[in-house]
Amino acid sequence: MSSNTALAIETTGLLKKFGDTTAVDGVDLAVRPGVVHGLLGPNGAGKTTTIRMLATLLRPDAGAARVFGHDVATEPDAVRSRVSLTGQFASVDENISGYENLVLVARLLGHSRAAAKARATELIEAFDLTEAAGKQAAKYSGGMRRRLDIAASIVVTPDLLFLDEPTAGLDPRSRNQVWHIVRELVRAGTTILLTTQYLDEADQLADRIAVLDHGRTIAEGTSAELKSSLGSGALRVRLKNEGDRAEAKRLLDIALGVPIILDNEPTALSAQVPDPDRVAPALAILSSSGISVSDFSLGQPSLDEVFLALTGHPAEDDSDKEEAVR
Repeated sequence: MSSNTALAIETTGLLKKFGDTTAVDGVDLAVRPGVVHGLLGPNGAGKTTTIRMLATLLRPDAGAARVFGHDVATEPDAVRSRVSLTGQFASVDENISGYENLVLVARLLGHSRAAAKARATELIEAFDLTEAAGKQAAKYSGGMRRRLDIAASIVVTPDLLFLDEPTAGLDPRSRNQVWHIVRELVRAGTTILLTTQYLDEADQLADRIAVLDHGRTIAEGTSAELKSSLGSGALRVRLKNEGDRAEAKRLLDIALGVPIILDNEPTALSAQVPDPDRVAPALAILSSSGISVSDFSLGQPSLDEVFLALTGHPAEDDSDKEEAVR
């Protein structure tokens, strides 16, 4: 493998097994500095195991990986000096306050007492935790704990930050706050490798996305490139009456000649349409059959549809075993 120090992360054929289970099966990555690179996939796709190998917490069974030109297996200290990791669960000490957590981390990283207090205060303000700074961390909401956890990860600002499903279980407001933090970190020059099973999160944050499934990279590109890879438009139809859906599906099947998907919403249907010119006549058939359409749209596929087309299952599928074996 080439030693390309222009890349923040470079992996070739990265492999990790746990017993008879292959968690990561030949992952190749090339991540430029100063971007958010997303690892998208369901639980068990190999995202967390990949992160742990890159962060030097697990040794690869095969393949190779470099972080800013340093081999993760033979130069772990050099890698660790440039990275930080925020895992799926908050790692703060619940028995002390948020402010005390940050002072503690700063002291452990070599700050003087005065410098640790100054850095803790700076981060408390930056992460909008001022009112809760003196409260015991155990009393923080999930979103507050997540922000505190990320703050602790950047007491010493890393060149590369691993964010492993940073918004899992958070409410929409807290997710938006974490997204804002991620954007600010990248704006300040930090490279971020983000794992997520939320397609909207990858769409919002990632400059490039690697789609993982069963330990393998099955697609990679920008969000727009992945969407355009389907080569078809996404038709979404919402009916006025739920009882018309079965007949609407039958008629659209015939008119469009493509599979019609019954969405979770009881009045909604969708399809990938290679020929947009067939949409208007198909909708006219529904109207002439007495089926009322409340609204419809024809546009670019969503990442959800891309993932489903690539893997045959949704990104939220958690049937794989990585979580149990790693």
